[in-house]
Amino acid sequence: MNSPVYQGVMLILMLIAFLGIWAWAWSRKRKDTFDHASRLPLEEDDGTVPGHEEDRN
Repeated sequence: MNSPVYQGVMLILMLIAFLGIWAWAWSRKRKDTFDHASRLPLEEDDGTVPGHEEDRN
């Protein structure tokens, strides 16, 4: 393969990988995980979030 063809193939592969990761990260299945991770800095030592009444399982 010559250089321009190789660069074009790599560009397409990287674009597909980027779009796949982007779609995975923004999928609805990830919402609960990201919501939990967003509260981690606010948690007390006992694992509760002050002012947050959600029942965690």
